[in-house]
Amino acid sequence: MQILKGIAVSPGIAIGTVALLGDNHRRLPRRIVPEAAVADEQARLNEAIALSIAELSSVHARAKQEMGDEAAKIFLFHAGMLRDKSLITPMHRMIESERVGAEFAVGQVLGQLADKFRAAPDSAFTTKVNDIDDLATRLLNHLLGRAENRLAKLPAGTILLARDLTPSQAASFDRSKVIGFATDLGGRTGHTAIVARALGIPAVVGCRTLTGAASDGAPIILDGDRGIIILNPDQERLEEYQGLIKQRETFQLSLGELRDLPSVTSDGEKIELVGNIEFADEASHVLELGGEGVGLYRTEFLYLTGKAEPSEEDHYRSYLRCVEIMKGKPLTIRTMDLGADKYTQERAELPERNPFLGCRSIRYCLKNQPMFKRQLRALLRASAKGPIKIMFPLITSTGEFRQAKYLVNDVMEDLDEEGIKFDRNLKVGMMVEVPSVAIMADTFAREVDFFSIGTNDLTQYTLAVDRTNEAIASMYNPAHPAVIRLIRDVARAARRHDTPVSCCGEAAGDPEYALLLVGLGLRTLSVSAGSIPQLKRLIRSVSLKQCEQIARQALSFDSETQVSSYLRDRARKIVPELFDGRTGE
Repeated sequence: MQILKGIAVSPGIAIGTVALLGDNHRRLPRRIVPEAAVADEQARLNEAIALSIAELSSVHARAKQEMGDEAAKIFLFHAGMLRDKSLITPMHRMIESERVGAEFAVGQVLGQLADKFRAAPDSAFTTKVNDIDDLATRLLNHLLGRAENRLAKLPAGTILLARDLTPSQAASFDRSKVIGFATDLGGRTGHTAIVARALGIPAVVGCRTLTGAASDGAPIILDGDRGIIILNPDQERLEEYQGLIKQRETFQLSLGELRDLPSVTSDGEKIELVGNIEFADEASHVLELGGEGVGLYRTEFLYLTGKAEPSEEDHYRSYLRCVEIMKGKPLTIRTMDLGADKYTQERAELPERNPFLGCRSIRYCLKNQPMFKRQLRALLRASAKGPIKIMFPLITSTGEFRQAKYLVNDVMEDLDEEGIKFDRNLKVGMMVEVPSVAIMADTFAREVDFFSIGTNDLTQYTLAVDRTNEAIASMYNPAHPAVIRLIRDVARAARRHDTPVSCCGEAAGDPEYALLLVGLGLRTLSVSAGSIPQLKRLIRSVSLKQCEQIARQALSFDSETQVSSYLRDRARKIVPELFDGRTGE
């Protein structure tokens, strides 16, 4: 049995079997095979080599016609490398001596060769690195299949382990087969973690060495509450976690009884609970769990989970579907938050070195106005069918907000000329995600219809901590005194100008942090759908006076450790049942 610790990003417990997903040939998991299966792995390698040579012959013939003899010779060179015993024999030897899977042997042998070429002073050698990488990719595609194809063939009861996963991969999981996932990389507020919470799949990220320690088909326990992975659990541990699963199911049933009850503190203060969604159909799940609306529809997932850029009609259909589900309930749609993601970086002519501080979110939209206007047209068209609010992400200056608002008015004029209906009184607000806006909240409050505080990025930019970097995950903490003071200041400025303010960051879904937010003056919390029932239980168990006292005490501390410890202690005393089975936190 082996226990590994990661970052808990989506709650729940899953007991199943391991399926390793390795895409990068330098980071393939080391899969140990039984001695009896060594010959099968040797045969798999030989078959992959034969298929690759046949494929290269076909590519060479086509290239010869299209590019000429000289340019096409590279593919003959590749095929020749795959016939070279000095290259292939070490792979067979590694499979036999170390009993590893064929894909691991390919990755190791070709990876070491690429390193030697890369380190050579002669450029004639360094230019061969791409050839080796191309060969490795070709062989591994035959050995493993492409990641998307492998995901489609997983058995039931699978807990997927990978170096990293894209949001589109996570969104494509067959929920009848994938019951949880864990990755070596990633942080709590990354896009993949957000998708996991939206789908209700238990998940742990930032495990660092997990894929190297696990074996395909091995039994595994994934604890998404405490961020723990247990490989090859013993019988005692299995029975312990089977008990926790039953306990959790009973508790979830009790939370279901609160669905139709109001979200009101014990002394009568109304706290609106709304949902964060990534896909239009999730809106129904928010309502099923007792949510009163949608406070954040992350529209960038229309891009991140598709193979092509969405058209205006694609946008419109998604927004219209959401409006229809909500039936007049509040719906806030955030414009595209793209730029610091693989989607845009892979398409960029010159990928940015630090995209989180680069051309992302509203900056990206303002630089790509035709794309931005397509979305705005769809949003405005959908607003004719039901109430919608538009929200801009990552505003850092009044100039950005005014320019974005100008484009909304510009699109309104275009629709007017075309005779297309829209809501002329549509509300336009913005995210508060950077210190510059929090500090200037008084100024912004005069211009916007509403604020929504995004603790994910506000924490990242206040503390200068990359929220997707597992190496510094412990430094990312929204309970840092600087962050909560900024939130307090925004809430005060909003109150002075009678500007509605909510919080839609992932931290709002944590019971202990929700107490703090209510105490700081927020009356709307937008969270993952699965967090709504437990937050309603919390709010109905506490008074506004208690929350304000908690906030005052939290603001008196000078370290995030003190704040976190205090908030957790108070929340446990108020609603201990929310923390049962989470003693390892």
